[in-house]
Amino acid sequence: MGQNLAQKIIGDHLISGEMKAGEEISIRIDQTLTQDSTGTMAYLQFEAIGIPRVKTKKSVAYIDHNTLQAGFENADDHKYIQTVASKHGIYFSRPGNGICHQVQLERFGAPGMTLLGSDSHTPTGGGIGMLAIGAGGLDVAVAMGGGPYYLMMPRVCKVNLKGSLKPWVSAKDIILEVLRVLSVKGGVGKVIEYAGEGIKSLTVPERATITNMGAELGATTSIFPSDEVTREFLKAQGREADWTELLPDTDAAYEEEIEIDLTELRPLAAQPHSPDNVASVAEIGKIKVDQVAIGSCTNSSYMDMMKVAKILKGKTVKPDVSLVISPGSKQVLTMLAKNGALADMVSAGARILESACGPCIGMGQAPASNAVSLRTFNRNFEGRSGTASARVYLVSPEVAAASAVEGVLTDPRDLGEAPVIEMPSSFEIDDNMVIAPAPEGKEVEVVRGPNIKPFPINSEMAERVEGSALIKVGDNITTDHIMPSNAKLLPFRSNIPYLAEFCLTPCDAEFPKRAKESGGGFIIGGSNYGQGSSREHAALAPLQLGIKGVLAKSFARIHMANLINSGIIPMTFQNEEDYDKIDEGDRLEIENAREQIKAGDCLTIRNITKNTDIRVNISVSGRQTDMLLAGGLLNYTRKQSK
Repeated sequence: MGQNLAQKIIGDHLISGEMKAGEEISIRIDQTLTQDSTGTMAYLQFEAIGIPRVKTKKSVAYIDHNTLQAGFENADDHKYIQTVASKHGIYFSRPGNGICHQVQLERFGAPGMTLLGSDSHTPTGGGIGMLAIGAGGLDVAVAMGGGPYYLMMPRVCKVNLKGSLKPWVSAKDIILEVLRVLSVKGGVGKVIEYAGEGIKSLTVPERATITNMGAELGATTSIFPSDEVTREFLKAQGREADWTELLPDTDAAYEEEIEIDLTELRPLAAQPHSPDNVASVAEIGKIKVDQVAIGSCTNSSYMDMMKVAKILKGKTVKPDVSLVISPGSKQVLTMLAKNGALADMVSAGARILESACGPCIGMGQAPASNAVSLRTFNRNFEGRSGTASARVYLVSPEVAAASAVEGVLTDPRDLGEAPVIEMPSSFEIDDNMVIAPAPEGKEVEVVRGPNIKPFPINSEMAERVEGSALIKVGDNITTDHIMPSNAKLLPFRSNIPYLAEFCLTPCDAEFPKRAKESGGGFIIGGSNYGQGSSREHAALAPLQLGIKGVLAKSFARIHMANLINSGIIPMTFQNEEDYDKIDEGDRLEIENAREQIKAGDCLTIRNITKNTDIRVNISVSGRQTDMLLAGGLLNYTRKQSK
């Protein structure tokens, strides 16, 4: 039996374990990336591990999230990241150089390599045939130090693409269709691998759009083959030497397979407030639009921007529509400026933002109250835009640009002939905004601003784990709920004591106060708890507040790993009906916690208030068991190094 792409790359990087679905394995990591929202904490953790120099083939620190400098905090964190990167052998991508995933694709990614990033959209790299995985900052810190990355061997789902896209239909519509079919939980524990004749007509930027939003499926990662299309892209980037062919074997096996006929797709949109709430633009109808935002790591490539410029050329954005555009990188912005496309955008009334994440993460451009905002982004969770009452729709650049001109949600097929954009034979190449690290052995002073505070470290697990059920929440609670990440809070990502005051406040404004007064306790959650961003702050802030365990119907992959890394017990109900047997305020207790966790996959929680026992599952490997007992990954790593 032949191998699929995921098996080939994992097999080439396998350190321990067997490649059987559901079994824990560890792999060698070739490249890492961080961004400034998660990077400060990742580098503080790397320093705490005590390894002097990164051991990866290449590690890059990007500044692309916290770029608004309303106070000293962001600028201080950027200086810290720049100096700590220089000291430890990490390349530094300066503010303005672009969004980490776009730049990594353009300048550093290579087929067949493994990439671990402290951002959930790291799977963008799958667009050029990388095994690119998002993880918490501590996992990335360990990988930078040469440690393996542990994960459960994923199942591989083949998405067979037939035919080719019709005019005005885009790669964004492909991934929205996959989300419609599989849902935001449908990719959990899986690699989504794209195949079929349809992939040959998709450029690397289009493939990257699809793998980027695979994160919204809950998937471990998504991947395309590395073929002649990949080769031409890397050649145009002056990196043909980085290309290697990577194809699945003709008799490769898959645990699951779905098929999408590209010829049948039409322009789609994800309606509020979930990326899988998908309908066609025509079905939704011509609703009034107040804001249009184009960009993000999903749709900010040169190809995307040129399509937008062609649609806007010679037209004017409706007076009651705000249009903002964020090119994905300095390379993209420079090329748009040189060929006149940028002038076409500005002339039409677009506001050009810097090459950064910006509105996608709630860093500016919050819509008006009750506004309809069309965004080419990857997430439309309630309140993520910065305006709780806004209704955010996720659309393609073509739909976004057409709607900005028309003032209502518009099916771009109504505009007539679609613009045809050719992939450049060569891109503008200038890496002057990437700073190489200092030579090994050179003294570098690491600059730490006053906003950098010590991060919480758990203690070894006690024999009895007890506390109150401090909050009870429903399904699909995101990391935006657990640790809000708006423009006001992002500057404090290196200050966990301050951030903890806002933990779970979108669900209950009194939660932090109640947690501190109770001396910690438990969180009770529904299905897919912790979906969304990779931010480990959604585990560190609860740790700061004394959370000992989270009991949910199911967990999102990265958040569950982050809880274990912090020494917080992730538990799932054996019987989901038991969710209704716990109320906020109930006193819970795990007797002989250490022995129960050592013994196997099940625990008994005593609800003292209701005098009942609840059986729960704890799906952890032997290594993760040792991590929980030690009080988290950092304590475990320190013990292992002694």
